[in-house]
Amino acid sequence: MPGDSQGGLSSVDRALRILQLLGERKALRVMDVAVHLGVARSTAHRLLAALLHREFVVQDAMKIYHRGPAFLAAGFGADLIPVLRAAVRPQLEALSARTDETCHLVVLEGNGSRFIDCVESPQVLRVGSRLGMLLPAETTAAGKALLAELSQAGFFAIYPRGLPGMRAELAKRATLQRELATVRKRGYATNFDESERGVTAAAVVVKNPGGRAVASIAVACPSARCPRSRVESIVVALREASTTAEDALRAHIAVDSAKRNYQDPL
Repeated sequence: MPGDSQGGLSSVDRALRILQLLGERKALRVMDVAVHLGVARSTAHRLLAALLHREFVVQDAMKIYHRGPAFLAAGFGADLIPVLRAAVRPQLEALSARTDETCHLVVLEGNGSRFIDCVESPQVLRVGSRLGMLLPAETTAAGKALLAELSQAGFFAIYPRGLPGMRAELAKRATLQRELATVRKRGYATNFDESERGVTAAAVVVKNPGGRAVASIAVACPSARCPRSRVESIVVALREASTTAEDALRAHIAVDSAKRNYQDPL
């Protein structure tokens, strides 16, 4: 029946999108898949179970899914994080030199901001490196820029009971939604003393060749040196860096794909 055919195609598309996500990350939780696809956790679990059955994924004792033997045998084992670092690093360095401030490259990990690269400001008074840290996404400019790219279903999958804390707070989730709507409209996110007192930051996303936000670039400054009037000039620099980074990422992905095809010909 037409409805069954359409449902089957939808399931195939979702499974392929999981494989793409697994190509970018080494490990996935059910929640990660639910957020990425904008579906319920039960749907994400069912799709992962099908991939597990076909050995495209394997599951460890912590219920985390990793690339399975079928995934690797099919040549899908490329990791996007090293490619991101290699592609964006020159732009990160140029951005830091242009602004004289600390710059970070960040990816979304669940409801957290994972800082995967950093170029520190040369100034004595500066924001220190957060390389390797995982901070609540809703408190960082880099995290909010990425949260704003999620679908409504993806957003609610990350924050099903409100913002995290001692008590989940629905009111704060609604406030965050309104802020993210503003972020989407203007194309950048800000953080004024939210992740740490005395720190001001702005961030924009970096998109892959398919148009999906895969990371964000942030400029972080001591608040004493960054009145709100300065944010506009920082955003101009961020947007230029993001455009250049996206071009570099496209080129790196093409080169990486060509290398894999050469090493593992069909």
